Amino acid sequence: MIRNFFIYLAVLIVGILFFASMVLFAIPAFQESTLALTGLSSSSSGSGEAGTDKESIEADVNKLQKRLDSFTPTNAYMVVNTSDNHFFLYKGKQLIRDGVCSTGKNEKLVSAERKYEHVFYTPFGVRKVLRKATNPVWKKPDWAFIEDGMPIPSANDPSRWETGTLGAYKMEIGDGYMIHGTIYKRRMGMSVTHGCIRLLDDDLEAVYKAMEVGSKVYIY
Repeated sequence: MIRNFFIYLAVLIVGILFFASMVLFAIPAFQESTLALTGLSSSSSGSGEAGTDKESIEADVNKLQKRLDSFTPTNAYMVVNTSDNHFFLYKGKQLIRDGVCSTGKNEKLVSAERKYEHVFYTPFGVRKVLRKATNPVWKKPDWAFIEDGMPIPSANDPSRWETGTLGAYKMEIGDGYMIHGTIYKRRMGMSVTHGCIRLLDDDLEAVYKAMEVGSKVYIY
């Protein structure tokens, strides 16, 4: 009887110790494994969301690229950098020519005597080729005579017409501004003009042949 009691007691103690070891070791380990699985699941979910975000961003970029492409002319167009006095001739996205140019000198002509003011600058913005001509004749505006200290002649006075000054070609871009050649080759690459864009002879010929009436000129 006593022997059976001790056997029962020993079994009970072993059972209590086994239960205590489960509490101390097995349950925390199980909790850690559960947390690890939860973290893995969250990580997988986050990775999926990141993939979705990347696809969404790529789709937005493609839309913006298509929109940008829609603004790019398919025919020839010209870009003029007035700070560096440099031009770029493009056809679509392809650069087909670039070189030095001369742009407005950003000076103000004032004649108090004649109550006249005029600022010589190349206007920023987008313009179009309105008219083209070969061997152009320049009709001198009033400021050309005021600048030289000469009296202003009548509108159609022969002294207003001058040949050779604009080179072999001209392209009118509105408001009296033109793209043309020059006889002042040494001053190319400088801000010295009265607002027009001057090009060297070979560059002018290439631009004239590439650009059509309606072609755009971007000036900045």
